[in-house]
Amino acid sequence: MKKGKVWLVGAGPGDRGLFTIKGREVLQNADVVLYDSLVGPGVLAMIPDTARAINVGKRSSHHTMPQWKMNELILEEAQKGNRVVRLKGGDPFLFGRGGEELELLAENGIPFEVVPGITSPIAVPAYNGIPVTHRDFTSSLHIITGHKKAGDVYDIDFHALVQTKGTLVFLMGIASLDDICGGLLHAGMDPHMPAAVLQKGTTARQKRIIATVSTLSEEVRKQGVETPAIIVVGRVCTLADTFEWYEKLPLAGYRVLVTRPRGLSSEMSAKLRTQGADVLEIPAIATVPIENNLKLIHAIQNLRDYQWIAFTSPSGVKIFFDQMRTSEIDIRNLSGIRIASIGKGTARELGKYGLIPDLIPPRYDGEALGEWIARKADPDDRILLPRAEIGSKAILEKLKDFAVDDIPTYHTVSLSSEAVNETELFEQGEIDCAAFTSSSGVKAFLAANPDLDMSLVKAACIGKQTQATADAAGMKTFCADKATIDSLLELIIRMHDQDMANR
Repeated sequence: MKKGKVWLVGAGPGDRGLFTIKGREVLQNADVVLYDSLVGPGVLAMIPDTARAINVGKRSSHHTMPQWKMNELILEEAQKGNRVVRLKGGDPFLFGRGGEELELLAENGIPFEVVPGITSPIAVPAYNGIPVTHRDFTSSLHIITGHKKAGDVYDIDFHALVQTKGTLVFLMGIASLDDICGGLLHAGMDPHMPAAVLQKGTTARQKRIIATVSTLSEEVRKQGVETPAIIVVGRVCTLADTFEWYEKLPLAGYRVLVTRPRGLSSEMSAKLRTQGADVLEIPAIATVPIENNLKLIHAIQNLRDYQWIAFTSPSGVKIFFDQMRTSEIDIRNLSGIRIASIGKGTARELGKYGLIPDLIPPRYDGEALGEWIARKADPDDRILLPRAEIGSKAILEKLKDFAVDDIPTYHTVSLSSEAVNETELFEQGEIDCAAFTSSSGVKAFLAANPDLDMSLVKAACIGKQTQATADAAGMKTFCADKATIDSLLELIIRMHDQDMANR
């Protein structure tokens, strides 16, 4: 019988970029993933669709599953022979009860590994411009759980904490903020000692409240705070305004949903993150090659019949060349054939096979591609168009005077994430806009969220065709000036600035 194994993995404080490389590698090979409520949606979106995802909902005072039952579930899944990932917010051994989860595994001889995670007591202050240590202020850091059961008194030696003269970070303590500040003051802490509450650090909903130990509770009541949040006490809090950096990024405080085909990295997502956006990247489409595609095989075996080949997507390029390899057709058979690419992403995929397109239209859509091929082609040229099963008719309209072999090479299947509820996030106002780089991306989003009121979705669209699809669905749409990734990014920055001005 196959023996299972468990990986206890820290998911970090929220920002998917703070998830470790090893954590991601382990996650990609999981059979079963048990995840906490504090795991950021960007990390949850990395759970492969081949894995079974189980929400164990662990959060202060709100447990979907009792700890003992969770421990038994982890053991049970491992005993079935599964590769089990226990995905925990932050670091699994810092107030995460990771040790308790491993005890039962050790007793039953189940192998396990621990993958540490970046922890919020250090990362969240850093995202708020607060270094937890600084030689001019303090040389020690103390992390304390602020959680206590209702009616209990704190088992914390506040006098000892005050005597350390170090930075104090309290986790899970917002509900007991008055008690914590009161305990420090009663133990002799200077009432003017700087203190802060940091809400949802490292995410688009990050918020900072700076005050003193004696005034922090009142400031939180005035300004309001949402959990998860941490409490930081120490003179290093005074550095926040000087060292803040996240708020200065062009898309700080903006969460953008990006849909993409499974297995393809998103240039859009990378550019958004560079500008400070909190990007939720969902693999919304799977491209499935058409099996035993006799039309494509025949075309590849007779490449000399064509003067042009037009590619409309990176997936189309990959599937075409995979079939060439399977058919044992040498790439030198493309000699003399002119290659057209719908845009830079498709051109990059062609570059992997050593090919540079002869034509890329200034506007990246099917209509423009057809228009420019029509301008450059000779009247007797024959054009091969290997593309998606349901492709835009606009390119065919522009090429109606030419002999075109329009060959479907793949169809798209809509995907939905088992761990990320996009509908719920839009309904809760947790997503500011959705970025769509194709009509198929819009259609996949609609298929994955059939119960969502689409009027809640602000859609940033790369082109008119994509916008028309989003308009028809009832979204609030905005269109980039040009059908390019950079122009779409500029649009989203303008949307961000307008939204921030209205908040």
